[in-house]
Amino acid sequence: MSHRTLDWLQMNIAERLTALRKGKGLTQQAMAEFVGLHITQIKRYEGGEAAPSLEAIKKIALAFSVTTDELIFDTTERGPDETLRLQFEAVRQFDDEDRLIAVGVLEGLMLKHQAKQIQSAAAAQRQQIAAQAASRRTAAAAANSKRA
Repeated sequence: MSHRTLDWLQMNIAERLTALRKGKGLTQQAMAEFVGLHITQIKRYEGGEAAPSLEAIKKIALAFSVTTDELIFDTTERGPDETLRLQFEAVRQFDDEDRLIAVGVLEGLMLKHQAKQIQSAAAAQRQQIAAQAASRRTAAAAANSKRA
């Protein structure tokens, strides 16, 4: 990954908007006209004084031919890591039959993962219930010993 790409990915949305505008050689006024927003809003977005609305993000993404995810998220927040991204690109080159098999395998693994998560949550809940029951038994035994 190039240094420039890495810099882009580590920016917040205000910095990304500024870099996007400057990368196209636009002034804030020109960007406002290009995107269809008021210049005041562009200044507020770039200054970090306001966050763009969903509609504004959509307009900016369409005007600059970038995804909304690229405007909003850091790479660590969304999407596959580089290794998976390369594997997905390779799967895209498969013929239809092999692609269906790959999708089936992936879906099976996701179901297995979800089942493990459900089992872990159920086990944790059983442990919590057992601990609460033990705590109640201890409290009851203490109350009984005080009466005796």
